Amino acid sequence: MQIGVVFPQTEMGGDVGAVRAYGQRVEELGFRHLIAFDHVVGADPAVHKGWQGPYDVRSTFHEPMVLFGFLAAITSLELVTSIIILPQRQTALVAKQAAEIDLLTSGRFRFGVGLGWNAVEYEALGQDFGSRGRRVEEQVELLRRLWTEESITFEGRFDRVTGAGLAPLPVQRPIPLWFGGQSPRAYQRAGRLADGWFPQMGPGPELDEAKAMVEQAASEAGRDPSALGMEGRLGWTRDADELAATARRWEESGATHIAINTMNAGLRTPDDHLAALESAAETLGLSKR
Repeated sequence: MQIGVVFPQTEMGGDVGAVRAYGQRVEELGFRHLIAFDHVVGADPAVHKGWQGPYDVRSTFHEPMVLFGFLAAITSLELVTSIIILPQRQTALVAKQAAEIDLLTSGRFRFGVGLGWNAVEYEALGQDFGSRGRRVEEQVELLRRLWTEESITFEGRFDRVTGAGLAPLPVQRPIPLWFGGQSPRAYQRAGRLADGWFPQMGPGPELDEAKAMVEQAASEAGRDPSALGMEGRLGWTRDADELAATARRWEESGATHIAINTMNAGLRTPDDHLAALESAAETLGLSKR
């Protein structure tokens, strides 16, 4: 089971030196990959009365694809989006960006995608919120063709490409596509289309039920359920025994990857996040450089 970290988007701030130090130290501690998730704009609660979203206009987010271009130059970590909100982005452009990250990392890239929940963000990016589920399925087909064929012609409901292609193509052909989401429909979509998935719950009966839906959908689509990856998220705790026990439960549940999440743990600075990850690395027996 490969162990990585969740980049603490909302608690990192805009200090590029802190971003550099974080990425390099994560690698030194023995973690194998870094996850970042995506929000382009945040809603202003003063305008959107009764706003209930977990993030707003004051929540800081580094743009994952640009961030990964920077990190690819200073680390050899696998870089993972978990998730990019795919239907609010232009498909051909995001295909190009993903191909570039895959090249810059020499194939150490997983492209995690999902639908998102923020209609305000969809409006700002000029995309339709209501059709996002239908659009993402078409986008998956188009992305994989753009990543593997020199020239394509594609006529879909949402995208049209006529005799065009990316150059250079990525190292991985196609780039692994992983899905987020937390609903029966999301689990079925992951089983039918994805190379792996990101559960939004911890080990236990709820995970078992979700995993069964993913695997059933994979089987019904003629795919091998055992070939799908699964990445769990493990909230950091000062209790080393609890951290180790939860990691073991993820492994027993069939996780191929886990990521340590230090966000919302009361850590005030980037150095605090790194100190927490150092303790986690020791608990989990990672090999330091």
